[in-house]
Amino acid sequence: MTCAPALANVPEIAPRTLSPFPSRRALQLEQTPMRELEQEFMRGGTPDLDDLVGWEFRGINHMPLNVLPVAQLLGIKKFVKGFYLAEDGHVMGYNRPVGRNALDGRWHVADKRFGFYEVHEVDAASRDNAYLHAVLLNYGRGGNKPLDPTSVLRDYLVQLGDDLYLGKAYAAFG
Repeated sequence: MTCAPALANVPEIAPRTLSPFPSRRALQLEQTPMRELEQEFMRGGTPDLDDLVGWEFRGINHMPLNVLPVAQLLGIKKFVKGFYLAEDGHVMGYNRPVGRNALDGRWHVADKRFGFYEVHEVDAASRDNAYLHAVLLNYGRGGNKPLDPTSVLRDYLVQLGDDLYLGKAYAAFG
């Protein structure tokens, strides 16, 4: 069952937020080689779904150097992900666009919400089961429009600390 992401269904409560500036640890992770990030990801713990509800997290995409210019051009180097409890009891989420600026600068977040996803524990018997210790942000179950390119995204999310999470994104084709 999927909750349609119509804005009327997204609670209009002010989400709990973290600092508008990236933490020193987040900036360090952004500079970490991919191989070491993979080790950090494998050591991460499973986030509690209830603890995510009501939060908007600020994040930085870490991409290979050959993809970085495209990410900067598209304005997806920095991002915001929000989490809420849908009327049907599912934990859902959304993305919000962020203005481009220095990585260590303030996030300038737009009001628009897009790229909706359902958040759930990873099911070992499902197709999207790469990391059983993570939770899955499943854009395919977010109620996005059929031709929305975000519908193919699957993000695995682990917790590294009280307010630090690490995600790993994939595209699900076929």
